[in-house]
Amino acid sequence: MSITVEDVKQALTAVIDPNTQKDFVSSKAIKNIKLDGNDIALDVELGYPAKSQIDGIRSAIVAALQALPGAGRVNPNVYVKIISHTVQRGLKIMPNVKNIIAVASGKGGVGKSTTAVNLALALAAEGASVGVLDADIYGPSQPMMLGISGRPETSDGKTMEPLENHGLQVSSIGFMIDPDEPMVWRGPMVTQALQQLLEQTNWRDLDYLIVDMPPGTGDIQLTLSQKVPVTGAVIVTTPQDIALLDARKGLKMFEKVGIPILGVVENMSTHICSNCGHTEAIFGHGGGAKMCADFGVEFLGALPLTMSIREQTDSGRPTVVAEPNGPVAQIYKEIARKVAIKIAEKAKDMSSKFPNIVIKND
Repeated sequence: MSITVEDVKQALTAVIDPNTQKDFVSSKAIKNIKLDGNDIALDVELGYPAKSQIDGIRSAIVAALQALPGAGRVNPNVYVKIISHTVQRGLKIMPNVKNIIAVASGKGGVGKSTTAVNLALALAAEGASVGVLDADIYGPSQPMMLGISGRPETSDGKTMEPLENHGLQVSSIGFMIDPDEPMVWRGPMVTQALQQLLEQTNWRDLDYLIVDMPPGTGDIQLTLSQKVPVTGAVIVTTPQDIALLDARKGLKMFEKVGIPILGVVENMSTHICSNCGHTEAIFGHGGGAKMCADFGVEFLGALPLTMSIREQTDSGRPTVVAEPNGPVAQIYKEIARKVAIKIAEKAKDMSSKFPNIVIKND
């Protein structure tokens, strides 16, 4: 009895992607099914970076198809294809940057920059091309966190090359000023600096650009929402009530300007004693999850308050590169995968498909 394409599809409806929790047929990941006798070849296209997941997915598909009566060789080609997704109405995606993710918080001191850099490193570890834009003009911290020093190079006097470390392309005002020099600038200068950093950096074919936002809901946030094509935002908070109060304001701001919320990360969720291992919720418990329930957004994950996260980031080797197989790095990687999947499930950007309409007077 020969196997048909329908047999293959039917068998694959029972195979669930462990990351999206959807079967590969309904998610339209299965492409180009080819039968040669009872040998089966097919493509499996994943819309999120999945370097560590490909072997497991391939094995699950092979097992499901080899269970078909009379099945011969099964050859699934599992690969990743990251595309551009929709942004705010009226804006076009940037050349060489497929998706921009804003990492924001309502207030300072909640670990937003640490989350941003580890999120970027986690996406890169899964095979994505990733950049980091340090949009905190008054307090740039990414140069120190990524262990990068020096000045950007320019070949034309108008644009500059991103600096690199740990596989990330990075742009920051911190590369252009002395570390002890304060940025005593008014709002218009700050927003202009943000736009220059974004548009005059020669980003090289990025799948994701992580924007480390300054805290609050001021000029830079408004500029970002009006002039920068943002795919989605991640809100960082801690469980304490005052942080949650400000995080809710940040979340509402993005909603008002039409930027989707990809989810909420709760930092310093529990403190783990370095001597005895005792766990205590010193900043409160469950605040981030409750906020997500109130606004109907996804709770991406909770991170502990541990000395190692601080020490690793201060030394220029954030947790995801310092301890890539450690428990905290695994949390960051799970958060990054959830963010990438949320983006992959958004509508595709079709702006490049539409022709420009030019009206001329004859």
